Amino acid sequence: MSKKGKINYAKYGYLFCIPFTLAWLIFSLYPTLYTAIIGFTDLHGVNASAIHFKSDIFENYKWVLHSPTFRTAFKNTFVIWVSNFIPQIALALFLAAFFTSPRVRLPFIGGFKVLFYMPNIITASTVAILFAALFGYPMGPVNDLLTRFHIIEKPVNWLVSKAVARNIVIFIQTWMWYGYTMIIMISGILGISPDIFEAADIDGANPWQVFWKITVPSIKTILLFSLVTSLIGGLTMFDIPQLFINNGGPDNATITTSVFIYAQAFKGGYWYNRASAASMIMFIIILALSGVMFFFLRDKDEAEMRKANKKAMKELKLAQKAKGEASND
Repeated sequence: MSKKGKINYAKYGYLFCIPFTLAWLIFSLYPTLYTAIIGFTDLHGVNASAIHFKSDIFENYKWVLHSPTFRTAFKNTFVIWVSNFIPQIALALFLAAFFTSPRVRLPFIGGFKVLFYMPNIITASTVAILFAALFGYPMGPVNDLLTRFHIIEKPVNWLVSKAVARNIVIFIQTWMWYGYTMIIMISGILGISPDIFEAADIDGANPWQVFWKITVPSIKTILLFSLVTSLIGGLTMFDIPQLFINNGGPDNATITTSVFIYAQAFKGGYWYNRASAASMIMFIIILALSGVMFFFLRDKDEAEMRKANKKAMKELKLAQKAKGEASND
């Protein structure tokens, strides 16, 4: 509160928040609520206008959960995410520890960071089209190089193989995002007090011990952030699987839940209600998994301290209450 006779500028802060709040309400909250609602309706077709709630409001959800294509898409999504996240986080941690180590005297170190981060700047659609061209058949750079060096006798149609197509998608996801994760890790490591590393160095700790005993525990919050954001991005991946090979081929090997949702909403029968139901199912799954990660990766010491403080405050209140009652008597 401002003193009498002075201007209170705090109210202007709320005015500056209005544009963002309106944009969020119109372009984020409203579409989310509308999507949640039409999942219980019969909305489908290009010219659909009237919306009616189904007699069984969970019919669309049941259809999605019993759809073999959705099950395949969910399995592919989870496998691709796990398979690209593990090498991504491992490579990012290694590079972050390497670049922040005081023992490393590497020239042009800033340039290397830029080069590693650069794939993340390229749009996903561009990368997908690029790799589709690289593995093109019968003419493509990969086939041309392999035949030129007599590694293969004739061009191979790589993208008809389910394993090859899926592994290429996994590689693209890892290649695009490890640089971003590395930058996040570097920022977390630089936030650790140098005194801790100096003390470990004086005690004779080797780099491996410093990494596992000091660096990793100190950036647990950063790891949690990377894990949750990777989970959200991984379970909603769309650009690479959709543009690399259309329709999630070959034989649905690269179809993801987002590609499935897109196909339901904008191809064939334009089943907006089924697409909405699938979207909300993924929303609930992501929310639940994020909650589990927050629970298991929380700072247990801080949680115990908060619990102890809460218990102490409760005991203090009970003691004050008992003292007040005794004085009244």
